[in-house]
Amino acid sequence: MSVHDLSGEGDVLDRVGRIARRAVAQHGWPDSASVELLNLSENATYLIEHPSRGKAVLRVHRLGYHSRLEIESELAWMDALRDEAGIRTPKVLAASDGSIVVALRDERLEEERFCVMFEHLPGREPLEHDLESFDRLGEITATMHRHARSWEMPGEFRRFQWDYDAAFGDTARWGRWQEGVGVGPSEVSILSRLDETLHRRLAAFGTGHERYGLIHADTRLANLLLDDSDGSVSVIDFDDCGFSWYLYDLATAFSFFEHRPHVPELIDIWLTGYRRLLELPAAEEAEIWTFILFRRLLLVAWIGSHGAVEVARELGVGYTGETCDLAERYLSDFA
Repeated sequence: MSVHDLSGEGDVLDRVGRIARRAVAQHGWPDSASVELLNLSENATYLIEHPSRGKAVLRVHRLGYHSRLEIESELAWMDALRDEAGIRTPKVLAASDGSIVVALRDERLEEERFCVMFEHLPGREPLEHDLESFDRLGEITATMHRHARSWEMPGEFRRFQWDYDAAFGDTARWGRWQEGVGVGPSEVSILSRLDETLHRRLAAFGTGHERYGLIHADTRLANLLLDDSDGSVSVIDFDDCGFSWYLYDLATAFSFFEHRPHVPELIDIWLTGYRRLLELPAAEEAEIWTFILFRRLLLVAWIGSHGAVEVARELGVGYTGETCDLAERYLSDFA
């Protein structure tokens, strides 16, 4: 049972909550510390709080998504971005034995769940209508890309790919878009044409060093923390970081609202911020909507395989229908 299947499965969620408490204890927090569920999606995230220790954030990983080495690699890049590129990322809080990744066995299962505790950073999610946030997000993304291109990764660094096969191949990471909510014969017809066009254009675009590398892979405003007290911005949730096209990071910034009419304006604002640090050649800019539709089709699959997650339930059939509308407009220009 994966963490994203927990909604409506009270027994499993209770077990994960008990794992969270055991992880808190292994980090030396008092038994009286509060453990409050903040978010349930790919992982379960908890706010930990106690008067003597302050606040922290604990992530209990879903089963089978990442190995210990992959999680350690994620944390290594977060540290490097903070230390070498000036990107504010949450520091990892080691357990009492010095471990940065704690493995705890589920009461009912043979498998272990990995847990990581982070410092609690101040701030709030920027608002979608705050245009300055997209400018800042573009600049932050360019900073991460510039760092990734020159960073000497640890020899044991391991993260997965976000390429076409990972998204839509035989073992698609988030499931098949064909099994998305509301995908019937007419939707299959449109989205199959989209799939084929994306495959062809991405193959032609290629995976050269300047176009493909280590990225955050989920640079939504939800993964920024804006501290109103000093205007600083933190980047969180590197759980999906891996190797993909740099333009995929742009696409993820508009996740779940790609169809809204103001998105082209937001893209221009994002690009303004990005170009302060990095150039984006015209040939790459011409493929922006290829990557937005790539992400959009991937999210159709995600919604279909994550029916227990609240946002997936809320989007449902409507998201599929709007995806088909977007696909028709895209195909009229690119097919």
